[in-house]
Amino acid sequence: MNVVEEKQIAFEIGVVVPKRNVKAKEEDDCVEVLVDEFKNVGLVVERVPGVVDDFIKLAAPLEILGKAAFELQIKKRTQIGMDLQFEWEEVDAFVRQPDGSLFSWCERFHCYRHLIYGIMNKSKSTVTLRFDGKEFYWEVGECLLKKLESQRIVKEVFPLHDEVKRKKLLHTWALHWWDFTSQPIDEIYSYFGTKIAIYFAFLGMYTRWLLFPATFGLILQIFDFGSLQLLVLPLFFISITLWAIMFSQFWKRKNVALLTRWQISYPIRTDLGNRQLGMAWSSSQSSVELMKKWGTDKTKEKEMFQRIEWFGRLLRFRNDAIIIVSIICLQLPFELAYAHLYEVIKSDIVKFGLTTIYLFAIQFFTKLGGKISVKLIKHENNENTEKRADSLVYKVFGLYFMQSYIGVFYHALIHRNFLTLRTVLIQRLLVSEVLENLVENTLPYLKYSYKKFRVRSKKKRERGSSTGKIHFASRVEKEYLKPSYSASIGVELEDGLFDDFLELALQFGMIMMFACAFPPAFAFAAVNNITEIRTDALKLLVMHKRPIPRVSTTIGAWLNIFQFLVVTSICTNCALLVWLYDHEGKWNIEPGLAAILVMEHILLLIKFGFSRLVPEEPAWVRANRVKRATEAEYMCSKQLLRNISGDRAAGTSAVKKEE
Repeated sequence: MNVVEEKQIAFEIGVVVPKRNVKAKEEDDCVEVLVDEFKNVGLVVERVPGVVDDFIKLAAPLEILGKAAFELQIKKRTQIGMDLQFEWEEVDAFVRQPDGSLFSWCERFHCYRHLIYGIMNKSKSTVTLRFDGKEFYWEVGECLLKKLESQRIVKEVFPLHDEVKRKKLLHTWALHWWDFTSQPIDEIYSYFGTKIAIYFAFLGMYTRWLLFPATFGLILQIFDFGSLQLLVLPLFFISITLWAIMFSQFWKRKNVALLTRWQISYPIRTDLGNRQLGMAWSSSQSSVELMKKWGTDKTKEKEMFQRIEWFGRLLRFRNDAIIIVSIICLQLPFELAYAHLYEVIKSDIVKFGLTTIYLFAIQFFTKLGGKISVKLIKHENNENTEKRADSLVYKVFGLYFMQSYIGVFYHALIHRNFLTLRTVLIQRLLVSEVLENLVENTLPYLKYSYKKFRVRSKKKRERGSSTGKIHFASRVEKEYLKPSYSASIGVELEDGLFDDFLELALQFGMIMMFACAFPPAFAFAAVNNITEIRTDALKLLVMHKRPIPRVSTTIGAWLNIFQFLVVTSICTNCALLVWLYDHEGKWNIEPGLAAILVMEHILLLIKFGFSRLVPEEPAWVRANRVKRATEAEYMCSKQLLRNISGDRAAGTSAVKKEE
């Protein structure tokens, strides 16, 4: 077994413990016991004193991670293409990650959690632990870390940034502006995990594809086509619709190609937008209990499963209906009132100020709706965390869809005021995107600065002196004070990618649904997204703690939302073109109007038929999959024949001995 050890052991987990107020060292000090237990499981431990709290940094040799992976029954890709349960003794049989490491960041993190939360009291009696004069008991079979967390001895366990890799990503990714959309996706995957890497791959591809409609839109804005304008606009509309349809389908292909490159398994012939790749469907706990309960009674078992299935669907339908009714009754009047005021007010400065105030005011509606959505989802019969997260995405996007587009629909559909419509689109794109970027980049810094201020104030109060500046010498303490990469809504179900994807979806809807009214909007979006790639990278590498890795390997429900916006944009742009042709407002079905209506139906057919033309799985991926399956079948067949021959030989020798 030739195992190439990692170049150096990097500390990847931080544990926060309070400073001891008692000067004398106590016997059975719980922090000392925790450190000893960490060392006993094979972890490399380093204690770091901080200003107010102390820190324990943890690293794991490759062999320790390998044994933990075996205990967790982690399946990894082998050299013959099969996914088999990891065994440390056969480590050479398994394929390594793109960066050369044996385990991905997600696998390493789960191994760490297994090691540190697997420390139990295996003695036959209760152990007495002490900290700062307090005494408590570690019961037999109880997890030590959870016990210390419940006693507030362990304040937090969080992943640490690898300083070497972090600085490398800063130079090759966050601060690399020469190639606007180029990103080291493999390095991002190795450092942050699959979910974040998939997001940046999607953002990069979306931004590159935006360059075509952005150029087309700028040409329409710069050059005056005169009477041909009414012919050029339908051409632009058809082009961007086909562009959006192709982008959606080719993204699915890219998603599959990335997973193949990263040696992640995925099911074939499944909807990439609805199903989590690489994760097998598993029944809920209630379903497992029912199988045990009913046993061989297939009739009762079938009836019970059907009852659970339809009851769960009714719960989800009820919750969706509550959200929809709430939006119509509470949010719709507010949105229409804002749109009407915007139409009545004549001053552009007042309109701009009203838009800014409105964008702040709607945050209240969104936060309230998000909290209600999370509470409703808890009562849904969803299969897993991924399904619950998708349910949250649909509900919250419904809230944002209303607040983002209803005012624009008001100007476009009721007043048919294209000048006002273009002004609203410019203000929404500029104010909302600039405001979002400012908030998402300054808010973490303000939180970090406030935490440092509180720590310094607490330390000065303990000293009894307000003079002298307090410095944070340790990097682990600075990491601890940074805010977590979490969602603004539904922290229990989603991470910070929720807000990033929501921002992209709202932008996509704005530029697509009103493309004929303001073609240069695509250029605004392209410039914003080029900046977004770098600012999001800086946010992850500098302003936040290193995120806890998530196992989702697609953009999930967001792909369905993007496809829904494409269908909606076909209808809204056809309506805009109809009103451009129908100058008198009499709805006469002239040849031009009839052509637009026919075009709408053709584009809808193309939207739903294009998936048949472009397969979701690239040919080279399919060929590799077939090759791996053939090799795996051959190896299994040979092994089976050896086993049969061995059993037969053993049986023959036994018969001869009897004779």
